[in-house]
Amino acid sequence: MTAADATPSENAPHWTEPGAWPVAPGVHRIPLPLPMDGLRAVNVYVLETDEGLTLVDGGWAIDESRQLLEKSLADLGRGLRDITRFLVTHVHRDHYTQAVTVRREFGSHVSLGLGDKPTLDLILDPEASTADPHVQVLRDAGAARIALAWERYSKDMRPDLSVWAYPDAWLDGDHPIPVGGRTLDAVHTPGHTQGHFVFADRAARLLFAGDHVLPRITPSIGFEPVLAEQPLGDFLGSLAKVRAMPDLTLLPAHGPVAPSTHDRIDELVAHHDVRLDLCRTAVARDAGTAYDVARQLPWTRHEHALDDLDLFNAALATLETRAHLELLVARGELRATGSDDGVVYTIGG
Repeated sequence: MTAADATPSENAPHWTEPGAWPVAPGVHRIPLPLPMDGLRAVNVYVLETDEGLTLVDGGWAIDESRQLLEKSLADLGRGLRDITRFLVTHVHRDHYTQAVTVRREFGSHVSLGLGDKPTLDLILDPEASTADPHVQVLRDAGAARIALAWERYSKDMRPDLSVWAYPDAWLDGDHPIPVGGRTLDAVHTPGHTQGHFVFADRAARLLFAGDHVLPRITPSIGFEPVLAEQPLGDFLGSLAKVRAMPDLTLLPAHGPVAPSTHDRIDELVAHHDVRLDLCRTAVARDAGTAYDVARQLPWTRHEHALDDLDLFNAALATLETRAHLELLVARGELRATGSDDGVVYTIGG
């Protein structure tokens, strides 16, 4: 089956339907469950070689995911011990932690982007404070109410270190990776996280896109425990980098396979252009903090108000607004000034 054959149609199963779905010769998509209402599943991609299996992403280290991965591999006549390598797009737990647990049992080799090392350093530091770093960032964004709720939610929480560890190798800079008879181009695409990578099989016209390019939603920007200086600027730069590559079939971490990376990237760029315009207009109308601006903007495809979002999504929305405003500051269109209520944005460089 070709990638074009695997493009979803009206009669195709929902992308979260369990199974080992072929997307190209020797490549299968396995959706694994997530313990949350929003994303529902993460796609793990299995590349077959004579030496064993290479997986792009590993899934979340929970029992349901482990069991479904084992069953799906069994449908291919394979098992967990056949996995020789994980190429992980980024450090988020729904992509990384199951790679760690499978490696612990079977010795698989795990690679991860070097830009995500500061996040792992924070997770794995036994002396690290239990205070969540997002609390102060939310306060600086003027979201005192959300910061207080987040502080209560995260109080004394520590990560489960049984599912976290350093990788065997750090991905650093763009470079080719041989995978059996194919070559994947590892391409550094910071934005969603600082260490995010995508993997391009140009010969087969496939892009294993992780969370960099998603077919139906926009990836979160500016939500990392160790903040990038310009996460949205990084993300837009990474989109331009991938847009300059040939048009490939989009193999996303969340959502169905899509026929064109170029088409979706163009949509994502247009979306952020609109959001930048809305942020600029909101500041011109009534200068304020990132939280003040976020409360003036619509959220999700259903255009909810910020105050109608749950805690997690309200925090995401506030910090994404902050990323848009900081990019406008960097472009000289806005001015940022510290205050007791947080950073206040006004028109003018």
